[in-house]
Amino acid sequence: MYKNKIWLSSPHIGSNELQYVNEAFATNWIAPLGPHVNAFEQALQAQTKSSHAAALSSGTSALHLALILLGVKAGDTVFCQSMTFSASANPITYQGAAPVFIDSESYTWNMAPELLNAALAEAKNNGKLPKAIIPVHLYGMPANMEEILAIAKEYDVPIIEDAAEALGSNIENKPCGSFGEYGVLSFNGNKIITTSGGGALLSENAEMIEKARFLATQARDSAPHYQHSHIGYNYRMSNVLAGIGRGQLEVLNDRVEARRNNFETYKNYFSKYNNAGFTINFQEAPLGYYSNRWLTCILVDPALNNGLTREIIRLSLDEENIESRPLWKPMHQQPIFANCKSYINGVSDKLFEEGLCLPSGSNLTDEEFDRIFESLDHIFAKYQNS
Repeated sequence: MYKNKIWLSSPHIGSNELQYVNEAFATNWIAPLGPHVNAFEQALQAQTKSSHAAALSSGTSALHLALILLGVKAGDTVFCQSMTFSASANPITYQGAAPVFIDSESYTWNMAPELLNAALAEAKNNGKLPKAIIPVHLYGMPANMEEILAIAKEYDVPIIEDAAEALGSNIENKPCGSFGEYGVLSFNGNKIITTSGGGALLSENAEMIEKARFLATQARDSAPHYQHSHIGYNYRMSNVLAGIGRGQLEVLNDRVEARRNNFETYKNYFSKYNNAGFTINFQEAPLGYYSNRWLTCILVDPALNNGLTREIIRLSLDEENIESRPLWKPMHQQPIFANCKSYINGVSDKLFEEGLCLPSGSNLTDEEFDRIFESLDHIFAKYQNS
């Protein structure tokens, strides 16, 4: 019997989005820019407590522009969290620069401050400090920004804060995306809110955000004809997609609450197995850290679970048409970055080996949870006393 697909993280669209999109059509604002873009940027500024925001075509484009604004060029280095999606690192190579990968701490799963400090000390001794540092708030969990910022300040290296997965997360009520020289957001289809495809660049520097907008619209000079004195990019968000974003942003708090409820639901479910001889671990939040819980992730060490692995769980769920996914494969393990320098402590390797992302959409139903738990029950039953 065919069973409907349960997705890892599907878009969750409501009625507000359609209202704004219809408004764009009714007023014929289908062109790349328009009033929805301006309004969306203002709403993002309010949400993230940032002074300035540029709505762009993707989080990747925001990272690329941040690197350009910091003057990253061929031959430079940029320190980047290894445990992340490749979009955190790819824009470094767009500029001809070399990524240097920093491993994770075991608690937040994000950039390890002690490794960052060691890497910067070595770079200083070699006379070549990086042009930027890119920490990532993995799966919505804030990185240890207090320590990372203090270390970066000591070496006078700017931070590009990859908050692509962390809209709605904060540390002591300071929103993720507002800590660094630049903050980056993503509104890809699987994110906590979506514009179908899109992103944003955040900063306190008005001049740099205005320059980002200029570069993102093909760097067209102020002239009656098409004149270009700089290399530009087609990176601006359209008015229609910004309309979707306005509607999505209005329900962000509801989406965050739903995702956090998902996390608690899973944690409560697995507690019965943790009390019955298994050990399923989660990404835990330090005191004062508020995660949007974009994705609920578990760690399954076969040595502590009678030989049960995350891959056994993933394949078993897949047979029931339930999507799950291993944690990000660290960048230092990726073939394309095999020759890049890295500072490794083994944490991200272990996370990738044992970690699994579970279905976490804000539109998951009780019936879908029942299916997920029924499937998991069958899996655990096979390994109860094996």
